Amino acid sequence: MSPDELAAGRVYLTGHIDVPADRLTAVRDALDEHIALTRAEPGCLSFDVVEQDDPPGRFSVAEVFENQQAFDAHQERTKQSAWFQVTERIPRHYTITTKAD
Repeated sequence: MSPDELAAGRVYLTGHIDVPADRLTAVRDALDEHIALTRAEPGCLSFDVVEQDDPPGRFSVAEVFENQQAFDAHQERTKQSAWFQVTERIPRHYTITTKAD
């Protein structure tokens, strides 16, 4: 697949973030705004972050963006957000794939 074809394909991110107990309240407080802002972004087709019961502090993440450009724009916007500050240095366990339409 050529770089142009990859850029035109949808970007899928799946995985989780394990939030330490001492940061759970701040992450929960910032999550609704992060979801709303992301879902309003051009090219965001789906964006879900769901807190799991087990293990405690795990948030499952599933994102779909129209193309690489939309995904990259999301990453840039997020760097300026409250979500970025609240979740800074919390390791992410994500898989990112690109699939042609």
